[in-house]
Amino acid sequence: MQPNKIKVLVVDDSQVTRMLLVHVLGYDPDIQVIGAANHGQATLDFLNAGGIRPDVVLMDINMPCLDGFEVIRRIMETQPLPIVICTATADPQELTVAFRSVEAGVLACVERPVGLGDADFEPRVRNLIQTIRLMSEIKVVRRWPRPRLIPAPAPTGDVSKSSAASAGIRLIGIGASTGGPLVLQTILAGLPNHFPAPLLIVQHIAPGFLPGMVEWLNQTAGLQVQIAAHGVNPLPGHAYIAPDDFHLGVGVGGHMILTRAAPESGLRPAVSYLFRSLAETCGANAVGVLLTGMGKDGALELKRMRERGACTIAQDRNSSIVHGMPGEAIELGAAVHVLSADKIAGALIAQFACRSAVAGEIKS
Repeated sequence: MQPNKIKVLVVDDSQVTRMLLVHVLGYDPDIQVIGAANHGQATLDFLNAGGIRPDVVLMDINMPCLDGFEVIRRIMETQPLPIVICTATADPQELTVAFRSVEAGVLACVERPVGLGDADFEPRVRNLIQTIRLMSEIKVVRRWPRPRLIPAPAPTGDVSKSSAASAGIRLIGIGASTGGPLVLQTILAGLPNHFPAPLLIVQHIAPGFLPGMVEWLNQTAGLQVQIAAHGVNPLPGHAYIAPDDFHLGVGVGGHMILTRAAPESGLRPAVSYLFRSLAETCGANAVGVLLTGMGKDGALELKRMRERGACTIAQDRNSSIVHGMPGEAIELGAAVHVLSADKIAGALIAQFACRSAVAGEIKS
């Protein structure tokens, strides 16, 4: 056993899939597969045997004997490890279950390579290897049973539909990457269903996974979550997520724009495109939120939003899976507020209460 290599345990009930995953992980000289399990109980037996501890567990979610969700829960409650879900994207129900596993502690979901003849084989393998390398560096903590989130109640007092105009906030933009789905769930579940502004979201995610994430978010969010559509005017109390392979922006009239303009920093959708659009069309009447994620996407544009008078928020280091994007924004001086994931929803609600109070003082 070579101590400097990233040690991976592969778990899948299909022997063909296990062999394929072991083969493609061998492309990277820094990764070593230390074991392969064919079902959930075999996974726990391997980990409980007291042998070599993996740095990452790569597993499917639907398995016999003990399903992946239960395996993940037990691992994270007893001997926490970075876990990456590797699954096909054809079955929406399976994808929804995969995102439920994020609540139990899964760090990332990736597409499964399907064979050498597939056109997407090489990019899927690259993404798989990059994800394992990144997740192996994450320090996970023990996860105790987490109650299902309950949507926030309808707003009262200052935070109401009528307060939106006086607050002046037209749109809220949110950007996220690695670790983002769970933070988005926390934020959206903390907002009331009559929240007085629309939310536009860019979440970096593997193609095909978005419908499952939207369905999962809708199970706990007070707001209605949906995939953004070109030319549609976003409504208060709704969250719109950029679709696969389209940038999401805002037109002068307030309608959503989807475009296949060139990728930015290799990304489409890019947070940078959304934030730049909000800075140009909404100025001070927007809020920008940059969440956990690898790289720098959106950091410079969040600063542009702040320079135009917008309220800007960056997630803090302690609650971020990867502090790349928000950390870069903080370094640039782009963030008015640096907040933990569980404080962001309250800060968004407070923006309306605060601005409405100021507007009332001006009128009087």
